[in-house]
Amino acid sequence: MKNKLLLIAALLLGSTAIFAQNNSKITGQVNDAAGKPLSAISMLLNRAKDSVFVKAAVSDKDGNYSFVGIKSGDYFISTSAVGYQKNTSPAFTVADGETKNISTLSLAIASKNLQGVVVESKKPMVEVRADKMIVNVEGTINAVGNDALELLRKSPGVTVDKDDNLSLAGKNGVQVYIDGKPSPLSGSDLANYLKSTQSAQIEAIEIITNPSAKYEAAGNAGIINIKLKKNKAFGTNGSLNLGYVQGTYAKFNGGINLNHRNKKINVFGNYNYNNGLNLMSFTSNRVQLDTLFSQTNRITFENNSHSFKTGLDYFVNAKSTVGVVVSGNISDNDINTSGPMRFTYIPTNQLDRILTASNANAMKRDNVNTNINYRYAVTGGKELNIDADYGFFKIRSNQYQPNFTYLPDGVTEIGRTIYNMLSPTDIDLVSIKADYEQNYKGGRLGIGGKVGYVSTDNDFQRFNVFTSTKTLDTLKSNRFQYKENINAAYLNLSTEIKKWGLQGGLRVENTNNSGHQFGNPLKGDSSFKNSYTGLFPNVFVSYKVNDKNQLSANYGRRIRRPDYEDLNPFLFFIDNYTYEQGN
Repeated sequence: MKNKLLLIAALLLGSTAIFAQNNSKITGQVNDAAGKPLSAISMLLNRAKDSVFVKAAVSDKDGNYSFVGIKSGDYFISTSAVGYQKNTSPAFTVADGETKNISTLSLAIASKNLQGVVVESKKPMVEVRADKMIVNVEGTINAVGNDALELLRKSPGVTVDKDDNLSLAGKNGVQVYIDGKPSPLSGSDLANYLKSTQSAQIEAIEIITNPSAKYEAAGNAGIINIKLKKNKAFGTNGSLNLGYVQGTYAKFNGGINLNHRNKKINVFGNYNYNNGLNLMSFTSNRVQLDTLFSQTNRITFENNSHSFKTGLDYFVNAKSTVGVVVSGNISDNDINTSGPMRFTYIPTNQLDRILTASNANAMKRDNVNTNINYRYAVTGGKELNIDADYGFFKIRSNQYQPNFTYLPDGVTEIGRTIYNMLSPTDIDLVSIKADYEQNYKGGRLGIGGKVGYVSTDNDFQRFNVFTSTKTLDTLKSNRFQYKENINAAYLNLSTEIKKWGLQGGLRVENTNNSGHQFGNPLKGDSSFKNSYTGLFPNVFVSYKVNDKNQLSANYGRRIRRPDYEDLNPFLFFIDNYTYEQGN
């Protein structure tokens, strides 16, 4: 069951809402010293007062770049690229809602005179490849003091809205992967999981706007794959990290990473702890008939999480590896909302009454995943990967929601309704997949398949509270169970012909799902079953104009699967005037 922070479903009532949000935009262009546009250049937006990194962008084939969803304030832009000298823009100010165009930045070619030779291995913050963009976290300033959601806010092309929903290149429906495996979470559940994942655990973030046939067809905006760290150094080694962030409230995090590796085995493990309080504000104005509903709310989100990952790799020989990994995240989250809703009678513009509907939601999320894997690889040749996974999510929510109505004086109470909502959710996932690749006629051929099963059980219990007692409201309570099986197979071929790069593939997915809604005194049980098969082609074509410019075009067909919580058919009240309901 998805637990909204506050009044997110206001539009369901046919109202108009205005939200305080980050709505400014910054645009610009980067050229070389001769005035020719430079593509695939990392552009970094920094705060002027303390040089804190805010967000990254990458220039396109015309040298243009943009930062969207930016707060008003003072900033400057810095950039660097291999073979060019670093450059920085003057500081500038962006107003709320403004689209700010920055003067063109020119990069001069770096001097080629060598005084000596120093061999250094350092990844750039942003790497642009033909099929994806990689944001390297390990070894950068972002590796300390951030959570995964904050890292995504800073990533090129990624936007996080006021409700912590993700969009990629302006499109909703992003599919989030963890270590190459799709996450079953979405909405606030996904956001809370990302907030409880520290940046110290993350090696890199892969942004894939046009996934190949190798990836699942779900999601119409692409894939964000979060790669967690795995130590590969020989011998026994470890690291310790501690972080402190001071905003409106303080945040603490820390962790330990240990690893032992020799010629036959690699044993690794890490543990991270995160504690912090986040603050948000919510403002809404909506009109219904002759009444204006106006509210301003303060929302605090307290996160207290423990995450771990441990595993073992056994090197059978130079080509074969067998491994097992157990990872998880255990978090306690408290969400508290406070603030009034004022009702104004429009014909006379007089305040009619005031509603205070403070929310206190104590949430607990436990997630554990187990993976057994086998890898066979020949350098520059054949590669086979087989993975068997089992994971579960145990989500518990205890929400106390009082509604008190007062006269315009804000003192005289004229009514009250108090709810207590318990909404436990259990999700179980089982899957096995195989991926095989080999060289084929000057290119690379990939084939594979996957069988996956998901089972969810959502139990929503609403109690009406009367002073010190509470009674189960059987008409508003319900239980919904959902099962899903997806069988998939794919074929993918990529090759290069002179300056042309070609990639094409086809994925076939057979989906079987069923749902069961338990009845109540007014409505009997109901259920459904679906079974369908879909074809999902994918084509990618690129042309290398020169060493610094590349043209590309792609086509892909994908499917938008409903989030599990969107299938829950019962009503979830946020206050007396706002609710959400699945289908």
